Amino acid sequence: MLFEIQHTTDYRYSQPVIEAYLEARLTPPDTSSQSVVSRTMKVTPDLATSQYVDPFGNAVDFFSMTLRHERLAVHNRMVVRTRVPELPEDALSLPVAEARQVISSMLIDYFDYLQPTAVVPIGGAASDWARRHLPPGRPLREALESLNGTLHRKFQYKPGSTDNNTPLRTVWRQKRGVCQDYAHVMLSVLRTAGLPARYVCGYIETEPLPSRHQTEKRRRLVGSIATHAWVEVLVPGMTWVALDPTNDRWCGDQHVAVSFGRDSKDAAPVRGTFKGSGSQTMKVRVHMKRMGKS
Repeated sequence: MLFEIQHTTDYRYSQPVIEAYLEARLTPPDTSSQSVVSRTMKVTPDLATSQYVDPFGNAVDFFSMTLRHERLAVHNRMVVRTRVPELPEDALSLPVAEARQVISSMLIDYFDYLQPTAVVPIGGAASDWARRHLPPGRPLREALESLNGTLHRKFQYKPGSTDNNTPLRTVWRQKRGVCQDYAHVMLSVLRTAGLPARYVCGYIETEPLPSRHQTEKRRRLVGSIATHAWVEVLVPGMTWVALDPTNDRWCGDQHVAVSFGRDSKDAAPVRGTFKGSGSQTMKVRVHMKRMGKS
C-alpha cells in the first residue's frame, strides 16, 4: 500500500526564548515491509540541520536555534510504500525455551533490549504474566499471541488516563492507558521472560481495509491521532517480529515504523530543550492518507 504521511510538531513559547535544541526521529527505515518513496522536512524558522544515527539505528535530524524566537515548528512529509510482513514460521514454531537458548548466543548485540529501564521495569506483576503466557514448552507464536490478546482484553484503551510521566506500576494497577502504555507493559513481560524486545514508534492507518465480502465487517483500528506504538520481539534467525497489543494483531501493511528504542523516551519522534523564562506548549498533528496499493 502507498501512504502519504504529514507530521507537524509546533512549539509555542509564552515569552521569547533565547535558545532551542531539537532532535527529530522522523525518517522511517527501509525494511522488507516498508520503503520510503520520498521525504521532505521543513523547519520554521528556517534552520540548517545535521544528521547522525543514534545507538538504536534511528536516523536523527538535529538542529539548534540560537536567536530569540516565539515559535519553532517541524513539518515532515513523506510517501511510504508498505507490504504485509512475512512471519518466520519456523522460528515461531519453536518452544519458548529453545528460542531463548538460540537467541542467547547473540545477546551481545541485543543486550540492551533485555534490560530494565526507568520507564520499563521488569519483574513484579510482569513475572506472573511471563509464567502464564510464556512457559518454556509453549510454541513461541502461540505464546506471543496469547500475551498480545490477553493484554488487549485485560487493559482498557482510554486516552487521557495516563501521561508521559505515569509510572508503569500505575498502569498495571489501573489496567488502562494508551498505546505507549500497552507497549511498555508488553515489553516488561517479554524482557522478564528473557526475550529481547524493543519499543516501536510509528503511524497506523485506523480505517479498516476493504472487505472482500459485502457481508464481512472489518474492525476500525485503534490508534493515536499523533503517533502509534507497538512492540517488536527478536526471534531465532535474529529476526524482529512486530505485534500491536492495542489492536490485538500482528503488525501489517497499515503500520509504518519510524523509530525504535528500549522505551518511548528512546524513540520519541521529536524532543528537545529550550532556554527562556516563559512556558512552552506543543501541538502535534499527524495526517495519514492512503494513496493506493501500488
